[in-house]
Amino acid sequence: MQTYRIARAAQLLGVSDDTVRRWIDHGILPVTDAVPAEIPGDALAARAVALAEEALAADHALSSARNRFVGIVTRVQIEGLMAQVDLQSGPHRVVSLMSAEAARDLQLEVGSLATASVKATQVVVELPKG
Repeated sequence: MQTYRIARAAQLLGVSDDTVRRWIDHGILPVTDAVPAEIPGDALAARAVALAEEALAADHALSSARNRFVGIVTRVQIEGLMAQVDLQSGPHRVVSLMSAEAARDLQLEVGSLATASVKATQVVVELPKG
């Protein structure tokens, strides 16, 4: 089974190393007997799902979209009729191109809490080499 060291687990979950250590201390994340501590991949996946569900539960919108990223707006660039909005959701940057009117109607600004919904007909999954 794949295992992850604390720093890598924190990076994948979008939290600090200290948060992962607290979760380990509180029994939220198990570790193997390895030194330094390693977190089993299935436990890390379960925690990632739980964090996503918590974020969605805090959201007050209902949607059929399953690919939803809750995050913070980090950039709003409006030029002419179009706008580019960047959203940081944990370690993921999501970029949306929309009409300038829509960006203004949503009153998007840096620091706003927002959710990006992605509807795609094709999703590519990659594995690291080695």
